[in-house]
Order: sequence, then structure tokens, then C-alpha cells
Amino acid sequence: MGLGGAETSSFLYEFLEKCGGQAVIDGGFATELERHGQDLNDPLWSAKCLVSSPHLVRRVHLDYLDAGANIIITASYQATVQGFEAKGLSREEAESLLRRSVEIASEAREIYRERCTKDSCDLVQNEKIAERPVLIAASVGSYGAYLADGSEYSGDYGDSVSLKVLKDFHRRRVQILAKSGADLIAFETIPNKLEAQAYAELLEEEGIDIPAWFSFNSKDGVNVVNGDSIEECASIADSCNKVVAVGINCTPPRFILGLIQSIKKVTRKPILVYPNSGETYDAELKQWVKSTGVADEDFVSYVAKWRDAGASLFGGCCRTTPNTIRGISRILLKSKAE
Repeated sequence: MGLGGAETSSFLYEFLEKCGGQAVIDGGFATELERHGQDLNDPLWSAKCLVSSPHLVRRVHLDYLDAGANIIITASYQATVQGFEAKGLSREEAESLLRRSVEIASEAREIYRERCTKDSCDLVQNEKIAERPVLIAASVGSYGAYLADGSEYSGDYGDSVSLKVLKDFHRRRVQILAKSGADLIAFETIPNKLEAQAYAELLEEEGIDIPAWFSFNSKDGVNVVNGDSIEECASIADSCNKVVAVGINCTPPRFILGLIQSIKKVTRKPILVYPNSGETYDAELKQWVKSTGVADEDFVSYVAKWRDAGASLFGGCCRTTPNTIRGISRILLKSKAE
């Protein structure tokens, strides 16, 4: 069901209240698909599995729900009509796969709820807790993700990519996902101010009636990856009444604290953080360089500081796992009990 303006603004606050003030986002999706044997060296990346292995997509969603996630993000990050058509699919097939990404996540949520109903509770570390709320966020990756050349990690699209080009590129995908049954749209790994502005205008122009969040990425802890100010980017999200949260994803954990503090200067909307493991993506090799990664226990140790700084939604991005999310869930459960 769509939400009106006032309802949209209160949506996430009400959800967070049901979660006890803090919520857990899931973790790295492609990481888990690869662990299950999938070769994702493909322009569609994890969206390839919507075609070839939907059962594994469902399994990964369930793994994250079992680990404690309150929000599961669909496998549509790199799923675009244009990308599917480039692989030889028809427009109708491409649009159907976008809807299917949400359907699979919904199926996983229903399976999880049935398990909880059967057991009369969730189980976390063998402790009984009330059944937790679960939302489905339909992922929208940046234009750079579609290009599959690593430019979502640089934000450098060239002079020919204008605001209009970006809006036209994203328009149909956003229309479809908004009507797919998702609870909200997650605009992820936004690399520059221009694309944030395109999303904000698109949400207004299309009258999108489900909430959205904007999540940026940074490689220096001060700016988004193309050099635009994080405060200016967050201000765009703050000014859009369709956006109910703003934050950071696919960014090394060591940068998150300062970015939360910067975002807090320009918005009172809930702040979400779901960093990567700290490893660096090599666009030429198309792989993550492991030398700078942090172990799950080290990653989780940051969570209390992020919470104290003002964030209220926590998860992981590339190279994080259900173990990471399980650790985050335990930390937050412990803090709620204190």
C-alpha cells in the first residue's frame, strides 16, 4: 500500500520504534552468492542470479533473516531494463525480473515468518524474543553500477551524462520497483551529487508513493567518491520528503564515524550505515583487494560508536556476511537489554 506525505515521514520512525529504536540491515549479497559457487563476473553481477539461480537468491535472504536482519535488500542493485536487454532479454522479461527480485525477497520473508509462527518465536543465541518486524527494500544501484566499469566507486560519468540522462535511465526501473510490493526503495552507493538530485527529482516527478532512502559512498571520510561534499549530498536527501533516511554504504568502516557526524549537521532523518569490510575494489581486475579488510569481530566493534554518534540502522555491504550481521544483531540486542 502506498503512503501519503505525512505517513511517509513517520514510516521509518514507527518501524524503528517496533524494533526497539535500532534496526539491522542485511549484509553482502554477491559475497554470499559467490560463496555458494556462483560466478558473478558478469555485467549483471548479482542480478544474474535472478535469471539463473533464484533459489540461491532466496536462500541468501533467509540466511540474513536467520542472522537477525530487520531489512532485506533485493538482488536488483545491478538489475536494469537496459542491462537485461543487453543480455538478449525482451523488455517484458526485463521488467518481470525486476518485479521478481521483490517477489523472491517476499517469499523469503514469508518462509521466515512461517518458521517463527511454528516455533512461536525468533531464536537468537537460544533466547526467545518477540517476532521482529521485517521490511523489504528494493535496491536501485547507480548508473555506474549499470556501466559495470567500477565507476560507482569514482562517480566520474563524464560530461555527457546530464541530470536528464540519469533521470531517463532510472525512470522505468523506479516505476516498476515502486509498484512491486516492496516496503521502500533503497538508492544505494550514490557516488555524486548529480545522481542524488536525479533520484530526488524522479521521486517527485513520478509521484512515487513508497518511502526511499539515499545511501552514499566515500573513500576519504569527508566527501562522496567523486569529491562532492557529503553534507551537500545529504542535504538533497533531507530536502526530499519522499526520503525517510540517509546514510552511507560500501565504505570502509574507519570512515563511518566522521561521515555520520557530517550527515547529522544537515538532517534529522534517521541515519543508516552499512559499510563494506574495508577492502578496496579494483575496477580493472574486477575483484576486491583483501589486504585492508577487517575481521567480523573488528567490524562489529565499531557499531556501538556509530550508534552513539547518531546512527540507528546498521548492516554490511560488500564482503560482509551473515556472521557480520549476526554480530551486529547481538550487539544491538545487548544494548537494548541494558
